[in-house]
Amino acid sequence: MLKRLHSLKHITAIALLAATFLTACTDHVEPDPSLPAEQIARALALSIPAQVALPANPNGNTILATYFATGVQRYRAQEKFYSNPVSYEWAFVAPQADLFNVSNAKIGTHFGGPSWTVTSSNSLIVGQPFSPAKTANVDPESVDWLLLATKTGTIPTGRFEDADYIQRIATKGGKAPAVPPSSLQQTSDVPYTAVYIFSKINP
Repeated sequence: MLKRLHSLKHITAIALLAATFLTACTDHVEPDPSLPAEQIARALALSIPAQVALPANPNGNTILATYFATGVQRYRAQEKFYSNPVSYEWAFVAPQADLFNVSNAKIGTHFGGPSWTVTSSNSLIVGQPFSPAKTANVDPESVDWLLLATKTGTIPTGRFEDADYIQRIATKGGKAPAVPPSSLQQTSDVPYTAVYIFSKINP
């Protein structure tokens, strides 16, 4: 009888330890801040500066899609106007980035235009800045947050159908190098990340 009680206590202790271990594994898993889904969730919780907030509409706006982008902002050297002796500065060329959705899946690309595509649904949208440009310098070390409109004369397709606005928020990196170029042949690809929100005006 004593041996049975001892065995029962031993088994119970093991079971309790196993349950404790499983609970620790499941209850204390921290979200991975490097995953696109977490980046998107954090970005959507941020306060949007008035400069890049969506314009007020009587019936509000609806978000059609939100994607995390990681890639580079590309720059090339150009000659400064009226510089004597000749000197150079960085000129923005275009972005080149991959787009990820809330399931952490790579779904498309962001490139010059500026343009965004989602491959699986044949989606394409091209943006254009407002005049004057709507920007907010939230992080001095990163490219500005932006509010863009759908480019006049283009029709967004697929996932972006009916989109009126594009917001770039939660930017990290991407600014032109602080050191100016020393020759006209120089280029620079500066890593950056951002979250892009595509919205439509409710009718």
